[in-house]
Amino acid sequence: MAIKRFSIILVVLLLSTTFLIKAQKNSLKIHAIQIIVSKDLKPPMKDTYVKVLQEEIEKRTSIRPELAGKPKGDVLSVILCMNSTSKVAGNVVPAIKDASSTANKPEGFRVVYERNINAFWVIGADERGVLFGIGELLRKAKMMNGDITFDEPFDVASSPAYPIRGHQIGYRNTANSYDAWDIKQYEQYIRDLAMFGNNAIENIPPIEEDKSVHFKISREEMNKAISNICRNYGMYYWIWTPIKADLTKSDEYAKELKKHVAMLKSIPYLSDIFIPGGDPGDNHPREVLPFIRDLHKELVKYHPDAGIWLSLQGFSEEQVDCFYKYIDDNMPTWLRGVVSGPSSPNEAETRYRHPKKYKHRLYPDITHNVRCQFPPHNFDQAFALTIGREGINPMPVFYSHVFHDYAPFSDGFVTYSDGCHDDVNKVIWSSLGWDQQEDIIEIMDDYCRYFFGPRVAKDAAVGIFALERNWVGPLKDNGSVEATLKFWKDLEKQYPELAGNWRWQMLQLRAVYDAYERRRLIAEKDLEIKANEILAGMDTLGVDKAMEMALSTITETERDPVSPDLRKQITDYCDVLFHSIGLQTSVEKYHARSAERGAILDFVDYPLNNRWWYEDEFKKIDTMSTDEAKRKRLEIIRTWENPGPGSYYDDVSNIANSPHVRSTVDDATDFAWWDNGMSRRRLSSQVFQYEPVLEYKNLDPNARYLIRISGYGDALIRVDGERLEPVIYNKELETFKEFVVPRRLVGDMELKVTFDKPEESQLNWRKYSKITDVWLIKR
Repeated sequence: MAIKRFSIILVVLLLSTTFLIKAQKNSLKIHAIQIIVSKDLKPPMKDTYVKVLQEEIEKRTSIRPELAGKPKGDVLSVILCMNSTSKVAGNVVPAIKDASSTANKPEGFRVVYERNINAFWVIGADERGVLFGIGELLRKAKMMNGDITFDEPFDVASSPAYPIRGHQIGYRNTANSYDAWDIKQYEQYIRDLAMFGNNAIENIPPIEEDKSVHFKISREEMNKAISNICRNYGMYYWIWTPIKADLTKSDEYAKELKKHVAMLKSIPYLSDIFIPGGDPGDNHPREVLPFIRDLHKELVKYHPDAGIWLSLQGFSEEQVDCFYKYIDDNMPTWLRGVVSGPSSPNEAETRYRHPKKYKHRLYPDITHNVRCQFPPHNFDQAFALTIGREGINPMPVFYSHVFHDYAPFSDGFVTYSDGCHDDVNKVIWSSLGWDQQEDIIEIMDDYCRYFFGPRVAKDAAVGIFALERNWVGPLKDNGSVEATLKFWKDLEKQYPELAGNWRWQMLQLRAVYDAYERRRLIAEKDLEIKANEILAGMDTLGVDKAMEMALSTITETERDPVSPDLRKQITDYCDVLFHSIGLQTSVEKYHARSAERGAILDFVDYPLNNRWWYEDEFKKIDTMSTDEAKRKRLEIIRTWENPGPGSYYDDVSNIANSPHVRSTVDDATDFAWWDNGMSRRRLSSQVFQYEPVLEYKNLDPNARYLIRISGYGDALIRVDGERLEPVIYNKELETFKEFVVPRRLVGDMELKVTFDKPEESQLNWRKYSKITDVWLIKR
């Protein structure tokens, strides 16, 4: 949107009752703001929208707009009405020249400044359109204490690209922060999301027993409260409710239905129900669909306009076919649409396969970093091990790409979120759901202006993009991490008034966390190299002395920690965030539900070298009967990543140590979760790919090569398309498979290594064969 950049400046003279007009550089100074509401805007939305304007302006400027009956020239008016209104307080509502204008579409609005009456008109196509018009006005305003600035001419007409734009913020123990909120915090967060175009909230109702030490009120009370908040704001209220009972048993079927009906009766306002097909739940569609039919009969008794949606998550191909056959044969009126989430069939296939009468909604995972639907590309192993599954993850560029890849096949989305750590990602999806062409730089500028203020907005937006860059590629080589830390620390000094802002606190924590992990990574990897150099002298030192010295070296940071100043800041930020927004960064200290649920403080010092593995291996070596056996094992340990001249090693899912891997390096997805995240296994054994692709160039055409594989299960290897037979074939972790490369394949000095997928459909995915390490050894 191109607009001329000159300003109308509105300043409240809080200590003066005299109106002063002083024309200077096109600026207008006034002493108050008032709100005028047309009669066609009814409660509860009317009262809510007035409250939004009053509270959001007052908290940023100390100005509290008051309700008024008509415009006054010396007071800025904000007039709320719908486009069906012709006049408000004797003033003609600005005309929309084109009847097909976007402002006339559902949820559309026009916001325009009319100079002659000194008023902003917020004109909605419907009541919800007024809410989004208010969001446009407040996002674009530059508000500081006693000062509001707008760009003029201000005339914006807009409507959403997608009809469903929502986020799941369920009040349950699983969440890493929501369970600590009170009703006021929930309302504020729902309001914040609405200001960026969000029109739906999905809660998880209390169907099952789920207690949290953080609950301020019961789940039943909060369920009703969130429902009422959504009704007051004119937003959709969804619930996510799985069917876990065995529906093949009539008594369990009846009990489950009764339980859901009781829940439906208790909810004051409801728009839609989302039932996940198989995540969780193990029922076949032939049982689930009749249950939904029966549930719908009860639903419309209490919520006549509500609909039911089903996802195909976790369904086998046979179950998916069964679902579509049922739909095609019966065309049920009680099903509103299909949801695509993690482990669902392909989104494009889903859109084109089910009849057009049914809607298609996405359930994208924007909250997780590892073992998830959309892992960050080329995520360094150090972050996968430490910041884990629910670390603070602002990724505007990444999630804008995800949006553009998947949203076109849908009618919108309600994202999966388990905490406020993904706040930036929610705003990206909400904003693009409204205007899919909007530039993400402008979105981040709006975000920072609205939540941090106009003075810092541009810089803070740059800082968010810098934080995202911290997560791209090898951390050790990413020197910009330190620059990003300095950038955020400088902002922290310049804007101390933001110290209590939880969004600001999260971004500051990420900047410190990233730098701390990078410094640890550099130091600890260097110690491992030194330990291996010591082991190389075992013939001179003796085996026992070499192990003693190597172990003392590789564990040095346990005695002399890296950057204790940054470590303390991390602890302090985590404490502040627990008290400001309930963010539970530790199981023991802040009672996070589990180590996977945002407990980054518990993993901040997880080893970034293999010292735990060395300790365990050395204990095993101590039990060996001969020095020869000890030396042989120590030689494997010390040369694991350095197989010698002319030979090559790849830790296949570690972006920092996989130079020959050409397949996507996704240790974000393919990161094992053993011993509750505290595995003592070799780090390379904890990350893997199922079917990696490796390429080697400039090989010695006269040499003989051996390929060695470590991993779990089978490794059906091909070299230049030719399947190789093993000479050694061990299937356990950290054991080896070996394959001789035919000499004729090396003649062109290049090799391409691929892997066939074993037939393992009968296994749980966690037991699938994995490739962790690959060596090409020159013999």
